[in-house]
Amino acid sequence: MGSETSVEAKGLTPLQDAFQFQFFRPILDLMLSQIQELATSLAPRLIEIRRHLHLHPELSGQEHQTSAYVAGVLSSCGLKVREGVGKTGVIGDLTGQETDPRRLAIRTDMDALPIQERTALEFASRNAGVMHACGHDIHTTVGLGTAMVLAELRSHLPGSVRFLFQPAEEIAQGAGWMIADGAIDGINAFLSVHVFPSIPAGSIAVRYGSLTAAADNLELTIIGESGHGARPHEAIDAIWIAAQVITTLQQAISRTHNPLRPVVLTVGQISGGRAPNVIADQVVMKGTVRSLHPETHARLPEWIEDIVAGICKPYGARYHLNYERGVPSVHNDPRLTQLLERSAQEALGVERVSVLPEPSLGAEDFALFLEHAPGSMFRLGVGRKGQVNHPLHHPQFEADESAILTGVVTMAYSAYNYWQQANEA
Repeated sequence: MGSETSVEAKGLTPLQDAFQFQFFRPILDLMLSQIQELATSLAPRLIEIRRHLHLHPELSGQEHQTSAYVAGVLSSCGLKVREGVGKTGVIGDLTGQETDPRRLAIRTDMDALPIQERTALEFASRNAGVMHACGHDIHTTVGLGTAMVLAELRSHLPGSVRFLFQPAEEIAQGAGWMIADGAIDGINAFLSVHVFPSIPAGSIAVRYGSLTAAADNLELTIIGESGHGARPHEAIDAIWIAAQVITTLQQAISRTHNPLRPVVLTVGQISGGRAPNVIADQVVMKGTVRSLHPETHARLPEWIEDIVAGICKPYGARYHLNYERGVPSVHNDPRLTQLLERSAQEALGVERVSVLPEPSLGAEDFALFLEHAPGSMFRLGVGRKGQVNHPLHHPQFEADESAILTGVVTMAYSAYNYWQQANEA
């Protein structure tokens, strides 16, 4: 639980921990009550929004209707809205009193997955082969709900909030698009959220340090020489060499990398050969490489190429390796993570807030925002009590909608508390 994590482990001194919110307690108690009441009154509208989004999912980079819908909701709250930021992204600016120059950004993503939904929901996807199987409909609703709540309380906000509704997270492109369009200019800190079906609805979890892995892509072509299947000595068998490469890479991970700094290499696609009795002259493999530590991440391309070259050379094969850097690890800032943890404990109760003991080897392009300013992402529990909770990206994934209220209260209260911190995050 959050109370079991030492302040030293979070990067804070005991003094900072003890006095973080002390001088603002009466005001914060009043604000929390107002946030909870506003969020509760908005609950039916938020369910309506979520179900609309779930009914009409759109793939990465194609979120045109979703963006227009989001922009309409933000405009109705009196926010200054910009559409088409980062292709299909939306920005909503909420101006507070501006007595504090720090500007906070709240980022949520909007895209769906190319998955055919197999739930029995009345509001199941109407777009064939497209589904909100990763909870981005919940994320977008939490972002909109937070904007609706804070818009009612703008006279109490010392600074301004920028809401970033990001496209194309599932292909790890949208954050880069928005950054290139100037979406984060002037931002001092970021907060974000991602649903988690293994955490029960009504609860959240935070993680100090690495939350997700760096994720890279590789495409490796093994080039041999074709020949008759009955005379392998006259050919260079690309399939056999490719098999050696895959096996050696998997074995070498356990013997050449620190086991406390994990690496996961998965070859998920392989093609080669033209006939069963012809030795293949070419094999193409595509895969993903995941890691958590910057030092390990930095040397992975060279490590992979050394192994491939060492296998190909003795057999006279050639190769072409295209190693594509993806997104780095999401590394949560300790002070902003404490902000989320403390705010959620006060809003939800200590028993509903936990600290994740380990990171995920999934990837999140939220990490790209964190190269420009500190930030933190929390996990929002959407697990349904007494039900089978399918994992993310599953065609039967369902989320407990009561989690929306939990997410809005946590995010809105954390946003308000951001300006109450004794020192800059």
